[in-house]
Amino acid sequence: MATASAKPLAIVTGASSGIGRELATCCARDGFDLLIAADEPEIEQAATELRGLGAAVEAVQADLATPEGVDRLTGMIRGRPVEALLANAGHGLGKGFLDQDWRDIRHVIDTNVTGTLYLIRQVGRGMRDRGQGRILITGSIAGFSPGTYQAVYNASKAFLDSFSFALRHELKDRGVTVTCLMPGATETEFFERADMLDTRIGQSKKDDPAMVAETGYKAMMRGDGDVVTGWHNKLQTAIAAITPAGLLAKQHRKMAAPGSGEEPSPDR
Repeated sequence: MATASAKPLAIVTGASSGIGRELATCCARDGFDLLIAADEPEIEQAATELRGLGAAVEAVQADLATPEGVDRLTGMIRGRPVEALLANAGHGLGKGFLDQDWRDIRHVIDTNVTGTLYLIRQVGRGMRDRGQGRILITGSIAGFSPGTYQAVYNASKAFLDSFSFALRHELKDRGVTVTCLMPGATETEFFERADMLDTRIGQSKKDDPAMVAETGYKAMMRGDGDVVTGWHNKLQTAIAAITPAGLLAKQHRKMAAPGSGEEPSPDR
């Protein structure tokens, strides 16, 4: 990416579709140049459309679950200061933990947790040294509840939710803000990829990814510590805070159990 541009640079991961694509759109409309990444070839089409908004855009197709993929992305920075890092890449996984393929389990952990932290460390050090930057981490309200039939995914989001608050206070007074975006179920390809279309949560009404992204983007630009999107998700997190974990796990089972979308609300 050329270093002559006077525009600030934003990195957005998971930007080929869904929330990440909409976050990149928010950045482009607000005057950022973009370095976007995803593990799918559709990232190139996203880059073409984002250029139509007036941004200089480079796209990287890379597996951000691996150090090599993250290094490929950060290698494209070429010394240019990064003003904003929107660490959004993530994967879900449905069905029972013991029935899942270990490679799929590992890929969720490596994408959602290991790769995300490695990227934040690589980019965040430059921000800290300059005394300027914004980091947005896409967590989830899923991190507030044990995820029966989504055990690994919910646990990974609980990690990110917690990590974001800790990092925020480590960087307090260093000129770098950390914001955690915590959406609920959103109308993306997430549930199809997680093999959860036959579940109640997979078939439920979901939030608009553009609304989720705009809410998260504005929170990042204000320097807020966290934001939960949608009043129903705010209510859900408030209830989760005072509900025993065992009951939350039982309730989640009703929503995420395979085949639950074909049944009327069984008491499982």
